Amino acid sequence: MTTPTIAIFGATGAQGGGLARAIAADPARRFRARAITRNPDSDKARALAALGIELCRADADDPASLAAALAGADAAYCVTNFWEHFSPDRELAQAEAMARAAKAAGLRHVIWSTLEDTRKLVPLSDPRMPTLQGKYKVPHFDAKGEADRFFRELGVPTTYLLTSFYWDNLIYFGMGPKAGPDGQLAITFPMGDKPLPGIAAEDIGKCAFGLFARGAATLGRTIAIAGGQPTCAQMAASLSRALGKPVRYQDVPPEVYRGFGFPGADDLGNMFQYYRDFSAEFAGPRDVAATRELNPALLDFDGWLAKYAAQIPPG
Repeated sequence: MTTPTIAIFGATGAQGGGLARAIAADPARRFRARAITRNPDSDKARALAALGIELCRADADDPASLAAALAGADAAYCVTNFWEHFSPDRELAQAEAMARAAKAAGLRHVIWSTLEDTRKLVPLSDPRMPTLQGKYKVPHFDAKGEADRFFRELGVPTTYLLTSFYWDNLIYFGMGPKAGPDGQLAITFPMGDKPLPGIAAEDIGKCAFGLFARGAATLGRTIAIAGGQPTCAQMAASLSRALGKPVRYQDVPPEVYRGFGFPGADDLGNMFQYYRDFSAEFAGPRDVAATRELNPALLDFDGWLAKYAAQIPPG
């Protein structure tokens, strides 16, 4: 009996890379990983190859390339990266291409890394937050949620994985503590006192591994994951302990956050407002205990800080 092969889109990124490494680290060798990448010669791709992971050149923007990438595979992890291009329409096209390729390849299990379509709770006519790019409230959420239908309508056997805020954004996305005019460090979010469900990016891939290990039991289901649900004030207290210097939480209105001017500030301002205003709907399904059942090594925020606080840029 052959070992099932899982083809991984985004294998050199945060989510797909975490899954590829989880497969390679599995002592039982339950799966083989096939890393799908546009550039097999990149340093990240070479690092995966050094773990014994198969590399395959393909591009979700090129649907014709996907047939060979999925040939002989049993399953696939499908993910898109909005922040590479800021185009929800491109995400929709990529998701449809992956869904069609998965159907054509006869895959037995696909995990689609998705998010809520916020327009179900905040229609375009709702003035509480601005409509962006003409037809979205939170573009990097809405396109993924809308793309769920491609997998459903094509009858692809799919588990829909709802992820959470990456704690790694404090390192790589400029969201870490910054010094104010008084020199005191602060994290700034428009979250009020609501929880901010978050997760270590690496843990998303480990949770996906747990879902693949469960086999058909999760097909057709939507599974939401989080490593913890601290408030921003609690995150500031944890950062204070980990960094050894005071960090406060600065709460700002969403419209102020939207006006910060960095690329995607309007999208993220709307996203945090959605987290805040629809906390029960967003945080409620993200069950930390259930997430830990998928990934027993799951890190909470303090655990993540113990490993990565030194990588947070100085404020």
